[in-house]
Amino acid sequence: MKATPGNWLMIEGAHLNDPKRHGQILEVRGTDGAPPYVVRWDDTGTETIVIPTSGAHVLTEEEMKRRENH
Repeated sequence: MKATPGNWLMIEGAHLNDPKRHGQILEVRGTDGAPPYVVRWDDTGTETIVIPTSGAHVLTEEEMKRRENH
């Protein structure tokens, strides 16, 4: 997984009715875009350091806008 600041981290729910969660990547602390990431979560506004696991993926700002428009 590779990201740049301004990308969005999407976390899919592990179970059928689990909510999806997304936040903007503010800082990339790994080398060459690798985790960990500092993320500001949309649902709470909090900032956390995240090492994504399965069910997570990175979207660009453009991909996120397209998703919101559907």
